Amino acid sequence: MTVGGSPVEGFAVETRGGLIFTVKGLVHPPERVVAYLRYAPDADGDRERDGRRYRRIYGFREQEERLEATAGYLVDDPVFGTRVQGVPRCDVSRVYDPCHRTAEMLSVAAPDPLEALTVSLVRLLCREAGVAATSIGITGSLLLRLHRAESDIDLVVYGQGESRAVRAALARLVDDPGSSVQRPSPAGLVAIYEQHRSETPLSWSDFSRLQRRKVNEGRFADRSFFVRFVKRPSESAESYGDPRVEPGGPASLVALVVDDSEALFTPCRYRLREAIVMDGAPAPDIREVVSFRGRFAEQASAGDRVRARGRLELVIPRRGSAFHRLIVGSQSGDYLTSDAE
Repeated sequence: MTVGGSPVEGFAVETRGGLIFTVKGLVHPPERVVAYLRYAPDADGDRERDGRRYRRIYGFREQEERLEATAGYLVDDPVFGTRVQGVPRCDVSRVYDPCHRTAEMLSVAAPDPLEALTVSLVRLLCREAGVAATSIGITGSLLLRLHRAESDIDLVVYGQGESRAVRAALARLVDDPGSSVQRPSPAGLVAIYEQHRSETPLSWSDFSRLQRRKVNEGRFADRSFFVRFVKRPSESAESYGDPRVEPGGPASLVALVVDDSEALFTPCRYRLREAIVMDGAPAPDIREVVSFRGRFAEQASAGDRVRARGRLELVIPRRGSAFHRLIVGSQSGDYLTSDAE
């Protein structure tokens, strides 16, 4: 899944100093990997691997406060038009590949209980969706061997066709009363809401209504799971430098979604029409809402009226006319919601 040696969404990288980052997106500068800090060595941390303890880093503010003291890990990127977290390639000591981890766990003779459960879910999805196990990666704490007994199952599916097949299989499974794959319990849904509420200020009614349309988050044999769908790099039309982005300010808008063909993926994209800025600088040519956060995938469908808050960007492709888009999820307070039932 690497292109030119670059990890992609779902991977993780570790620095020479032991910091562990989760990779975001498919497009990266030649000299660095865009990624968010997730774990740091800490003698008081609640995760342990090979005799070393780690602490999970939560939230943008805590991540950036930690990285401020590390030169080169917070950079104003001239192509992305914003400040990004990332790891200089010269500082990467280890790359964690989700699909390699799947292959490894499938061959383990004596997995621990969470590994065994994860392997069972992978095999079920492969059988029901008709996809190869090489398309499904294991990510999250299991990828890093920093999981605890109560950790969740995090999977990533690579490829447009494979992603749609697994999504369809999940939809069938959650509607089958005899299936071990179920939607979140009422208590589980509240827990998901509480986890994201501080950064994504949706009302409970909006959150629960939109969550009912999704099938990538639920319970498998009474364990929480989350499945992320990612294009292969060869399926992406973008490359570093095309397009180039100029930053705008924060804005909120209302608009009509006219194309949701990329709503399933991370990053997700919603093509718009009739976009009106309600708060922020006027921008008459807003064509899309984009998010690099998995929580905003399948948040709206074609024909929905949406409300969103994020950061405006001017997108300048090498060919064709420039246009504006709204990036959702890059800062606390961003949201995307629709009027769909």
